[in-house]
Amino acid sequence: MAANRKLGCLSIFLFVALCVSVLINLALATSAFRRFQGMGGDVEYRPRFQEMIVEHGARGSRSKIAVITLRGLISTGVGGNVGDSMVDDLRWELEQARDDDDVRAVVLEVDSPGGEVTASDMIYHAVVQTRARKPVVVYMESLAASGGYYVSCGGKYLMANETSITGSIGVIIQTLNYEQLFNKIGLASVVFKSGKFKDMLNGARPITPEERDYVQGFVMKTYEQFLGVVAKERNVPAEALRNGIADGRILSGRDALEDKLIDGLGQIEDAFAKAKELGQAPDAKIVKYGPPFSLGRVFRMLTKTGETKIELSLPGQLTPQLQSGRAYFLPSFYAP
Repeated sequence: MAANRKLGCLSIFLFVALCVSVLINLALATSAFRRFQGMGGDVEYRPRFQEMIVEHGARGSRSKIAVITLRGLISTGVGGNVGDSMVDDLRWELEQARDDDDVRAVVLEVDSPGGEVTASDMIYHAVVQTRARKPVVVYMESLAASGGYYVSCGGKYLMANETSITGSIGVIIQTLNYEQLFNKIGLASVVFKSGKFKDMLNGARPITPEERDYVQGFVMKTYEQFLGVVAKERNVPAEALRNGIADGRILSGRDALEDKLIDGLGQIEDAFAKAKELGQAPDAKIVKYGPPFSLGRVFRMLTKTGETKIELSLPGQLTPQLQSGRAYFLPSFYAP
């Protein structure tokens, strides 16, 4: 009796294991086939993001408003759900929205302190490219500052909550000088370099006046690019910005409206309504893009080698750790 019971349990276990194995192999085969098709054809393969219904539209209507979320630090070093980085994910989501004839407008939800200069610029251009084909309404949540605002400038209509934090138009590069610490413990940095500027952010020695001028000049050139984007997109003279609010200060949503950095105030539902209006689709449903479910992707994550550490985020670690020598569109309070 007991032997029969054990045999029955073993049979069930083997059957379940066989089913899981078949599903995983089917997922991997499907993924490989799609990639093969993408490599063999003229069109590069792009994963299709899932659509989660946020708000139902009128019965029989095919029109959609696509909601895309930009949240957290903007960086090519931040992994994506589908692509290699969060920048890839955002660009592919925007591409899917503009290529879908049923999508009449896009709502880009931004909740970001900003981030890397190049990453922010890449997403901004993807937003502008999408705006050229269909309206893009940007909704600023708690934080859309610096690089978050840079990206937002690509939208057709910018909306924020009254209490949102935005603005912070500026560029920052930081490094750490630990020369005195080295002196205390008897350490010295030995550097062999090919040119005088090759180790200009070396924290083991004081920065020279020439190096300081060089880095400051680089920062100001990048700042002028940011300033030019804001001036063009918001139709505000660059000189007025330079001598006014474009000094790195943060602004509330209401202040941003008064200074013409945004077009309106409201809640996310107001952004949905605006997108329907601009997209001329009052009966459209609201769909939010999410990563596609893939057993193959889950299997690869589970079998990925070299990722054995467990990370615990504590309140004191919520401030992004900036890498020395990189240029960022970030508010000063994010640069410890």
